[in-house]
Amino acid sequence: MSACVPTHATDSAHASRDHEPHGPPPGKFRKIRKFRIAGADVSASIAVFLIALPLSLGIALATGAPLQAGLVAAAVGGLVAGWVGGSPLQVSGPAAGLTVVTADLIHQYGWRTTCAITVLAGIAQLGLGCLRVARSALAVSPAVVHGMLAGIGVTIAVAQLHIVLGGTPQSAVLDNLRALPAQLAKLQPSALSISVLTLAVLLLWPRIPGRAGRALRVVPAPLISVAAATTVAAVAGLSVAKVDLPSWSSHALAGLPRGPVLGLVAAVLTVTLVCSVQSLLGAVAVDKLVSGRRDPRAGGIRSDLNRELLGQGAANAVSGALGGLPVAGVAVRSVANVRAGAVSRNSTMLHGVWVVVAAALMVPLLELIPLAALAALVMAVGIQMVNLNHIRTITRHREILVYTVTILGVICFGVLEGVMLGVAVAVAVALHRLARTRITHTEEDGIHHVRVRGQLTFLAVPRLSRALHLVPHGASTIVELDGSFMDHAAYEALQCWQDAHTAQGGTVEVTGRAGTRIAEPASASHSCCRPWTAWRNHHCDRPQEAHQGAGRPSGYQLASGISAFQRNTAPHVRGELARLAREGQQPSQLFLTCADSRLVTSMITSSGPGDLFVVRNVGNLVPLPGAESGDDSVAAAIEYAVDVLKVRSITVCGHSGCGAMQALLTTPPGGTQTPLKRWLRHGMPSLERMAAHEDEGWARLAGRAPADAVEQLCLTNVVQQREHLRGHEAVARRMAEGSLELHGMYFHVGEAQAYLLTESPDDVFDQVTPSPQQGTPREEPPTRVKV
Repeated sequence: MSACVPTHATDSAHASRDHEPHGPPPGKFRKIRKFRIAGADVSASIAVFLIALPLSLGIALATGAPLQAGLVAAAVGGLVAGWVGGSPLQVSGPAAGLTVVTADLIHQYGWRTTCAITVLAGIAQLGLGCLRVARSALAVSPAVVHGMLAGIGVTIAVAQLHIVLGGTPQSAVLDNLRALPAQLAKLQPSALSISVLTLAVLLLWPRIPGRAGRALRVVPAPLISVAAATTVAAVAGLSVAKVDLPSWSSHALAGLPRGPVLGLVAAVLTVTLVCSVQSLLGAVAVDKLVSGRRDPRAGGIRSDLNRELLGQGAANAVSGALGGLPVAGVAVRSVANVRAGAVSRNSTMLHGVWVVVAAALMVPLLELIPLAALAALVMAVGIQMVNLNHIRTITRHREILVYTVTILGVICFGVLEGVMLGVAVAVAVALHRLARTRITHTEEDGIHHVRVRGQLTFLAVPRLSRALHLVPHGASTIVELDGSFMDHAAYEALQCWQDAHTAQGGTVEVTGRAGTRIAEPASASHSCCRPWTAWRNHHCDRPQEAHQGAGRPSGYQLASGISAFQRNTAPHVRGELARLAREGQQPSQLFLTCADSRLVTSMITSSGPGDLFVVRNVGNLVPLPGAESGDDSVAAAIEYAVDVLKVRSITVCGHSGCGAMQALLTTPPGGTQTPLKRWLRHGMPSLERMAAHEDEGWARLAGRAPADAVEQLCLTNVVQQREHLRGHEAVARRMAEGSLELHGMYFHVGEAQAYLLTESPDDVFDQVTPSPQQGTPREEPPTRVKV
């Protein structure tokens, strides 16, 4: 069984030959691949279409645009942005975040000029994409972005509340609030009942319990809520306003922009800003969702933000020209697309095809939908844009002022004005934090403490100097820096005082917030720090000549390394090692791997002292019980780890380019039985297992087939040695109790990529992908994935 499952889903049928693990040789008669659409993309596209259809009509209603404009934007967003864009799984279309902007433009300039503004905004996005400035848009403070979306959400909710009550919204939020009492006095019960029914179904549908609920949730809640309201209105014969889709022959297209030049320029900039920021942030969010997926076909999809900007620009230009709403990446549809299992951009494009079919064939059915149902749906979307989790996060980072000012600015003045106010406040807060530094000097038990709270810049150097000169000559001093930045002027002042104080017999220790020691910045002769060093705040200062073997005695490198450890690393680990010395070792894993020097167990497992009980031998072999022939070292280690240390898991780790596996394949039988040959006989079952692939199946990588026979044997050996572990009495007993797990692992040295053996019936090694970092790094081990 040599078939392989690709790890990275491709975006087109003709992938570049440079990115194929084992592509066919170039030639005149190279076989052309057939275009195929995965079944997962088809089902995902239908799920997204069912959500997009009512939302597109509702957003068009909320803006005051022709209702067909929402369908045009949904179709163009799926087909154009889906085809050109750089975020394959992000779904674009008319977005709730653009509702306020579009409604204001229609009120000021009319529909045809609004379409022209959309075209110009698309052209501006194309220019920004060509300039490759997409990453710059992500420099906007999240508090500003979330505040902008929340302000837009409040504006949408207040405006749609009038339609829910059976009235007509005003053009501004404050006007809507002032008109609300009068609207309540003359509410229409039929419209209100339809809206309440829509909201109730929208809220309760995802919460239906049990197996029936899981089956019913396949159908999106927005579709069910609108369908239920439409059915009730039709059966009960309620007199409510309904969707009116004029003939496509009278559909208004873009016209020449009319209005003051400065106003039009501001409008284009506003649409460009909102569309771009929302789409780029949406692409980043989709990447985070995809990174947590277990489907190997989508695990390698990453967004090209500059290409995404080009795709959004092309979609806006086409949508505006065809009389559609502005287009942006839409979070609700994108999340639904990812969760429905989409693996390529085909799902996004197919959803656009379904919208075109619906717009052409389902007009009579769409015209049965009550406007109150669409208004209730859009109002719910607006309320959801005020995200409580975002507010908690922003409050924790002390940016609630920026968030609040942005919301109020958007509500009172407009989107562009609100964003500019938010950015101004964010800059002011950042400058305030940069300049606000508190420096104190205290004496505790004969030790002088100089504590710096905040960023240490040249503005704080006079206060820092005054605090440092309060320390007597020859005293022991701890300088505690509680900040993330120190400029050159502050560093020079601190370093000069430290040198002078040390020369006068004093001691100085510079620490961080938690008391961890901070070493001096590395100089030209102290630049051999290794990026895989596990110890926090470690700075290697071993001279470069230590790496130059010429003219050095053979023990120099060993002595130099020990000296560097004692000087740089020992202070960091002394406390932890002292604790382990007192309490004894309590490792949670037995890690059995090869003696190869390139396999650094602490590096690839991010472990430290006391975490792993490591056994290394040539070929990571586990002799079967009774086959040791006098060499009980591996069996003794297994027994000690399982029965005495009570480890909870055992991992057999092989690696690429294993010399033991090469020797098994190339060394002929017989000959002189050297110690190495006698040891390698424990690997013969792995060789036999690989040869019997027709009966038992080959071990393989999830992303590709093994590169050659050596890699195939390395993978098979991990599977076989894990089976050998089951034959040990101590292991079998603990596994029967359910207190011990066995894992298989393969490390590709050249790619620096780890693979875990899955629990599927076939012997498949699945790639371990990085976990998204949110706050503190995750401590859990990588999850095993069934393939």
